Amino acid sequence: MLAAEQKRSLVDLAVNAMAQHIAEGTWPVGSRIPTEPALAETLGISRNTVREAVRVLLYAGLLEVRQGDGTYVRALTSPAEAMRAISRASLREHLEARALLEVATARLAAERCSDADLAAMETALSARMPVRSHEDLLESFIDLDLAFHLSIARACGNVALAELYQYFSQSVRRSLRVSLLDCSLPEPDHAAHAAIVEAIRARDPEAAAKAAAAITAPMLEALSGLLPTQDPLPKEC
Repeated sequence: MLAAEQKRSLVDLAVNAMAQHIAEGTWPVGSRIPTEPALAETLGISRNTVREAVRVLLYAGLLEVRQGDGTYVRALTSPAEAMRAISRASLREHLEARALLEVATARLAAERCSDADLAAMETALSARMPVRSHEDLLESFIDLDLAFHLSIARACGNVALAELYQYFSQSVRRSLRVSLLDCSLPEPDHAAHAAIVEAIRARDPEAAAKAAAAITAPMLEALSGLLPTQDPLPKEC
């Protein structure tokens, strides 16, 4: 048992050392990391320990293996760590982040979207139209709402931004569910969402951004009035 714990400790030390090289830019994103023997010599550990540390970083999403070529840096930070940090954020923080993303994607969509993008938005908007009236329909309603906003993100002409919105959708889902169940927070209606599509169709970036901001602004204002110093999750109706 002691030997296993010591080995685990060595793997953790190796993981931390390699992650630090990545975070500090010693190994930039897209670069190939040193070979297994070189890492073992540099870190003063066995090749088996290096191999296990690399597996950990592969699983965390920081590294990727390119068959026949080596192991490359994929990202500076772990997506899993990012998701854990996001999950710990307050409702106010979720809504603020959501607002920033939706304003940016709506503005760009008005500038860059294609006719096919616009058609996808209109389809998603029509599917979203029925207003949820019972809690058992809530998850379905949230799926449709997120599909609508994701259609705008995909139309913005920025793959990174669209992927970021999709990645963020799970925390958006949490904040959306809480805000819809809470009677003290205003719920944006169909007309508010349709206004975004109208502005994008008119190729008016500023109007699209303003319409997107109007979705979360009332909820943020309500939260500011309800929770001036702290931001616990609001009570359900």
